[in-house]
Amino acid sequence: MITEVLIVVVLIVVNGVLALSELAIVSARPARLKPLEGKSRGAAAALRLGENPGRFLSTVQIGITLVGVLSGAFSGATLGNRLAQFLASKGVDADWASTLGVGSVVVLITYVSLIVGELVPKQLALRNPEGLAIRMAPAMVVLSKVAAPVVWFLDRSGRLVLWLMGQREDNSNRVTEEEVHTILSEAHEGGVIETEERAMISGVMRFSDRSAKALMTPRRDVEMIDLEMTSAEAVAALRRIGRPRIPVQNRETGEVVGIIRLADAFVAVSKREALDVKALLQDVPVVSDRTDALDVLDILKKSDDSVALVYDEYGHFEGLITSGDVLEAITGAMDTGDDEEPAMITRDDGSMLVAGWMAADEFCDRLGLSRDLAGDYDTVAGLVLHQMRRLPGLGESFTVAGHRFEVIDLDGLRIDKVLVSAV
Repeated sequence: MITEVLIVVVLIVVNGVLALSELAIVSARPARLKPLEGKSRGAAAALRLGENPGRFLSTVQIGITLVGVLSGAFSGATLGNRLAQFLASKGVDADWASTLGVGSVVVLITYVSLIVGELVPKQLALRNPEGLAIRMAPAMVVLSKVAAPVVWFLDRSGRLVLWLMGQREDNSNRVTEEEVHTILSEAHEGGVIETEERAMISGVMRFSDRSAKALMTPRRDVEMIDLEMTSAEAVAALRRIGRPRIPVQNRETGEVVGIIRLADAFVAVSKREALDVKALLQDVPVVSDRTDALDVLDILKKSDDSVALVYDEYGHFEGLITSGDVLEAITGAMDTGDDEEPAMITRDDGSMLVAGWMAADEFCDRLGLSRDLAGDYDTVAGLVLHQMRRLPGLGESFTVAGHRFEVIDLDGLRIDKVLVSAV
């Protein structure tokens, strides 16, 4: 009887090893295994098994099925009968002895199988999937080679059933943006990354989805000087504007023809020379308002002045992009250069006073709203226009996604301030 018990225990342990290997290799993250691929045979084997999950899962399932069949045979036919004979020898009715003997053994073996053969191994696999995958992968590779014919047949059969169900084969390991945000949240809650780091990573992800139009400082906020200004007029304008690089506009055509560097102007003035705007004019790259943000970043890197002019498809000047605009897009800057106008203020009653120029994607991320609320618009003002389908009047409001939006300030035809409160 001791031999039969030992056989059942070994089978349960083997089932636990197979269950542990299955969950560990499936749960292991390739990003953590790839750096170890050249140093560890186990890591390389785990990556190979993960690349072909159908064959691996078929191998494990064959082993678990065989273990289950053998465990059932030994527990019912051998240990159950022995216990039934023992109970009968103690005076228990033969029918009751058979029922109690087999039933008791089956219940006990099932309980031990669940604990030792399933639950505990899977808990261990979830706690350290990469480490256990590295240890168990070589043995699973050997097992898959031994059972190759059966595994091939089962793998093809499974693919056929999936094909009949309309599930076409797709081995690509895709990670969605929502999953990345979930991982960032878990890392933040676990103390792995700081709040500022999480906000910056989210800003980088938002940045890649933006266009030049969403990054630029719009034309109405760009201060320029005229190409035909006299020396005195140019000096006065430069003092008033006070920015390192200032666009220069042709007064007659309205076209922005380049920029003038404040440092170059200072050198000329310090030498008591007349300030010639045309002589100091510098060419800068021009981008379309629909250019992707990453392409804009590449253009700014190659530009000596880290400035680009934005034009629309009709050839009209739309705005200006600088390296500072890129930094603000990533870090979520709270103002546009005016310290008295933050992008968002949370009031005592929980409502939020939001500037119309605030980026719509940043606003939606902070409130956990869908970015589709803004449609093709890039700002909170655009979000309001998209939802109302018209230019709103002062005090008009609407409710969407559990929040109430009220226009509380208009600057001419521009939506300047919006009050947002949870419903």
